[in-house]
Amino acid sequence: MPRACARHILVKTREEADKLKTQLDNGADFSRLAQKFSQCPSKKNGGSLGEFNKGDMVKAFDDVVFKGPVLKVQGPVKTQFGFHLIETIYRN
Repeated sequence: MPRACARHILVKTREEADKLKTQLDNGADFSRLAQKFSQCPSKKNGGSLGEFNKGDMVKAFDDVVFKGPVLKVQGPVKTQFGFHLIETIYRN
């Protein structure tokens, strides 16, 4: 089964996500922004979700992690939880 490691920042609105994405694109520290702005409990780990299997996350999130580029921030990605900025650290 394919596995991956990713981190994310979860916010309530697309506007918040767009602002954070701009900051990340301009060199802001992902972990620091996650700790400050993310609505997910993973924020205490800089947004890290650790390693997980394909299918463990909701489909829209899973698709980005398992099909998108590695080490490039993707998003905003909308799920029932809000808007995510996602960085896949590695996958196999």
